[in-house]
Amino acid sequence: METRSLGGTGVQVTPLCLGAMMFGGWGNPDHDDSIRVIHRALDAGINFVDTADVYSSGESEEIVAKALKGRRDRVVLATKFHGSMGENPNQKGNSRRWILEEVDNSLRRLGTDWIDLYQVHRWDHWIDLDETLGALSDLVRAGKVRYIGSSTFPAHVIVEAQWVAERRGRERFVCEQPPYSMLVRGIEADVLPVCEQHRMGVISWSPLAGGWLSGGYRKGQELPQSRRAARIPQRYDMSLPGNQRKLELVDQLAVLAEESGMSLIEMAIAFVIQHPAVTSAIIGPRTMEQLESQLTAADVKLSDKLLDRIDAIVPPGTNLNPGDAGFTPLALADPRRRRRG
Repeated sequence: METRSLGGTGVQVTPLCLGAMMFGGWGNPDHDDSIRVIHRALDAGINFVDTADVYSSGESEEIVAKALKGRRDRVVLATKFHGSMGENPNQKGNSRRWILEEVDNSLRRLGTDWIDLYQVHRWDHWIDLDETLGALSDLVRAGKVRYIGSSTFPAHVIVEAQWVAERRGRERFVCEQPPYSMLVRGIEADVLPVCEQHRMGVISWSPLAGGWLSGGYRKGQELPQSRRAARIPQRYDMSLPGNQRKLELVDQLAVLAEESGMSLIEMAIAFVIQHPAVTSAIIGPRTMEQLESQLTAADVKLSDKLLDRIDAIVPPGTNLNPGDAGFTPLALADPRRRRRG
């Protein structure tokens, strides 16, 4: 499998990154089976693995550790922090206190002495970016972390983080991990150009739009049930107009893929990794069958004509359902921030 530079770092990663969210209680609780899936991905040439502390409350990191025994040096390993890991109010977030504690927890669960890419899972409006960048910079200098990144940050915060790093002598984010797919294209308007401008890598999550582009969602068929749908119902609730529209457009995209001689899965992933700003697409298989259906996308090249037809179905810069963006700005979530007292 070909490799690409992760932003300006020079670190070479494959265009497919193995996401580990579905290994453990959130998806596949069978550790041995999950390890087989990870090994198959590595044997296929993937050298990039992404997980997070919050995935199945650390179980995903533990499964990844088992799978990487004897292979750790050949893998670029990424994980994330931010989500709640306990009842203590300080066991979450982007504070120095929590970062310095949780990195050691992740290192222990991952069975490694270092993390190649340590990412802030979400922006926290209430915490000074310098607080977060200062702690992460200390981890880099201590050798616990090689590089740092952000995930699902708004474009203006990505820019602010670069500014803070430059002005205050901190390590800078070398990549961003946003949601991106044929159905979730909002980042094309701002996040992707900003990342290109600052020479940041982009490792996009959910190239299959949370399963919508897997082939299981079609008009006239019973919609699949999943734990993910139960966990984030706003992305699947068919009473919402945005989700109704997604179902209509998925049908059109599926027909287009069939006419082009490829699966909808192949077209969806190839669409993501063909964007010039995208370094890797994070695939998140739960089973071997799902992995095999996604691996072939690395060799698919979409023609300009086909990309134009995709644009005609889902216009560039469009999010059909705002909930698919993965983040709701505080200015929209809290009405008080839009009203004078």
